[in-house]
Amino acid sequence: MKDANRAIAAIILAAGKGTRMKSQRHKVLHEIGGKPMIGHLLDEVDQLGAERTVVVVGEGREQVEAQLGNRVAYALQDRQLGTGHAVMQAREAMDGFSGDVLLMFGDVPFVRADTMKSMLDRLYEEDAPAVVVLGFKPWDAKQYGRVIAEDGRITKMVEFKDASDEERACPLCNSGLMAVRGEVLFPLLGEVGNTNAQGEYYLPDIVNIAIRSDIPTAVVMTGDPDEVAGINSRAELAEAEARWQQGMRAKAMAGGATLTAPETVFFSHDTRLGQDVLVEPNVIFGPGVSVADNVKIRAFSHLEGATLAEGVEVGPYARLRPGAVLEKNSKVGNFVEIKKATLGEGAKANHLTYLGDATVGAGANIGAGTITCNYDGYFKHQTVIGPGAFIGSNSALIAPVRIGADAIVAAGSAVSRDVSDGELRMVRAEQLVKPGWADRFHDAMKKKKEAAKDK
Repeated sequence: MKDANRAIAAIILAAGKGTRMKSQRHKVLHEIGGKPMIGHLLDEVDQLGAERTVVVVGEGREQVEAQLGNRVAYALQDRQLGTGHAVMQAREAMDGFSGDVLLMFGDVPFVRADTMKSMLDRLYEEDAPAVVVLGFKPWDAKQYGRVIAEDGRITKMVEFKDASDEERACPLCNSGLMAVRGEVLFPLLGEVGNTNAQGEYYLPDIVNIAIRSDIPTAVVMTGDPDEVAGINSRAELAEAEARWQQGMRAKAMAGGATLTAPETVFFSHDTRLGQDVLVEPNVIFGPGVSVADNVKIRAFSHLEGATLAEGVEVGPYARLRPGAVLEKNSKVGNFVEIKKATLGEGAKANHLTYLGDATVGAGANIGAGTITCNYDGYFKHQTVIGPGAFIGSNSALIAPVRIGADAIVAAGSAVSRDVSDGELRMVRAEQLVKPGWADRFHDAMKKKKEAAKDK
């Protein structure tokens, strides 16, 4: 049985160059659902309460360290000499640690905490293996290394190119992920050689070394091959994104949301949807969106960093940017953009409006074509619209400005001074009427055009 007080550590390999990505960005920082792939993995590791997490970095280490900061410790692999060599570089960072170690890959982001736990728990079954390998049965075994096992005990690890026909027929493949008792990890790695075609130190060799030394080893299997799928190219990244989105859609619908065309809705890693939320086709949720119950999000809307209270309606063709807060039963219609602004309870901005750096009071009505002029070229300024106010169509509110409660701004106004409660503000140029002017203008221009043709 596992000692409840025995510590857990994780060593995550992220020193590969990722050349197949054809990118200046480090491979493990490419995003799935708006989060770097290594972030997905670290979240699962954190669920286990890992005492220490070491990320082995190499080329592009500055990017990884800038992204992860002090969340993890780092070890440097300055030469690419294989996965075994990479883990060995973490020895100093693991100094003083006594416990069990998970060996993971930064480009294999979807290993679940439950799967990691099953690997760790297997270390403490009756046969007490020192090394546990995570195996899987892929849809297509291709050229994966094989795990030859009897009753869960590994008898041989073999690379595909070195396997016999009988061994290649074995469907159990090696994911490369392991759980190892900390006291044997580095001693076993110290025995790994590089007498192979690539001249590299391979991590799986520790299993065969343990077997030769009569140290028990074992395999556990994941039932989902996609869980251990690595991401090495843009195509594989897109495939991973598609699988992840499919899972998020299923989760949203299981939680009580209606997606009328699920395959066209895209989520971020932290999207939160309440019950009886309706999401129409072609809606995109960027990071930081929280949606309460009974909200309707119409087609072709894009939301990011927004908070929607119960009964809100958005879209179609609306854009909510970071800092958008829609309070209960408020409404944002088609071609409305909101940024760092709060729409009060029951307030409406039905169409063709921009509200930025603004507070709109409860029950206010914002007419079509209204904009808050919040930027003077150097600084942003606030617009405050009181409860019950009515802003007429095609109005420009030039911040900083306050519109009082129940005030009315007449259509076509450009308001640059505060409007008091209950006041009507009309800011328009005087309308001039010149009878017959247009007819005389047209006649003169037609004659001028004919004269030009004769030349």
